[in-house]
Amino acid sequence: MIRSNPEEQVRKTMARFVDNELIPRAQEIDEKGEFPWDILQQIAQMGVFGIRYPANRGGAGGSSTLYCIICEELARGLMSVAAITAMQCLMGTNFLFHFGSDELKKKYFYPAMKGEKIACFCLTEPEAGSDLGAVSTSALKTDGGYIVNGMKTWVTNGPVADFYTVLCQTDPSKKFQGLNFFFIPRETEGVSVSKPFETLGTRSTQISEIAFTSVRIPEENRLGEEGKGLSNLLSILAEIRTMTAALAIGLQRAVLDDSIKYAQERIQFKRPISNYQLIQAKVANMATQLEASKLLTYKATRMIDDNVPCLKEASMAKYFATEAACKAADEGTRIFGAYGYSMEYTVQRHYRDSRFLLNGGGTHEILQTNIAKWVGL
Repeated sequence: MIRSNPEEQVRKTMARFVDNELIPRAQEIDEKGEFPWDILQQIAQMGVFGIRYPANRGGAGGSSTLYCIICEELARGLMSVAAITAMQCLMGTNFLFHFGSDELKKKYFYPAMKGEKIACFCLTEPEAGSDLGAVSTSALKTDGGYIVNGMKTWVTNGPVADFYTVLCQTDPSKKFQGLNFFFIPRETEGVSVSKPFETLGTRSTQISEIAFTSVRIPEENRLGEEGKGLSNLLSILAEIRTMTAALAIGLQRAVLDDSIKYAQERIQFKRPISNYQLIQAKVANMATQLEASKLLTYKATRMIDDNVPCLKEASMAKYFATEAACKAADEGTRIFGAYGYSMEYTVQRHYRDSRFLLNGGGTHEILQTNIAKWVGL
């Protein structure tokens, strides 16, 4: 996939796939609400799942910028598929790649790069979302390993995943310094998965609760040094936020394209509604916020690729692009008028899917609080 001009080549390759394979089936996949195994296999065969990892270690040798280009293009086609792919490329496999044993990587990481195994990331709990200090899933150290007990919720890919990266508390007295990530295969005794949640949008993205009841794992399944879980999470937080921003850009593009096409076709008072200034203003606002989202997001990805700290810039990108996506989706339904309320047109799916973006990578209330601190308030 990576050639002389990797960004252009990756974008063209993914755009062609989205236009030819994903968009024609997007409505069908969304309506069925089933995990899109065949589409994911096609994506795996393109080398997408390994885009962030070195070519000599099972990946495709790409960058954060290329990863976000892929997420953006896939979200333009169908947010569900983009979300699944984003999980497989980053959160679900990152800690296994960096901290997993050779044996674990051979059994799980390399098959995941080929789409043979599905990964997921277990962070959120019923009483611990933005407040990671409240994580109560425990990992009690015993001779030769750990015993894990607790519940995770809103786990993307949970019902279909083959393995889990799980944030646990090993010592409540240490608070954040007691947090650690652990690798838990699905087949481990004591792991139970709820039925998939019924969700408003991203209906083919399988989401569930995962319960861990006296789950015994060996010490080698701790991913990272003791007490380094939070710092390891922070090391990829900028990537998580720029990825979410890239998903938002893809959705904005889809809404803008659909709105322009519809406005040019819809006739009212004997002329296309695209002739009316209020419609033009909506489209102009969408287009302007889209360009601003791109500038913020890809500035941050290039900083990541250059190893420049950019959590502030990534947070701004995630906050702005996601709010812009929700606004574009809302305005799109208004341009479509009553047809925006019909399941016949894709704009209703964009509206539903836009809500998926609000919480991943940090709620906007948390982001706004942090941004205000970073700029000196």
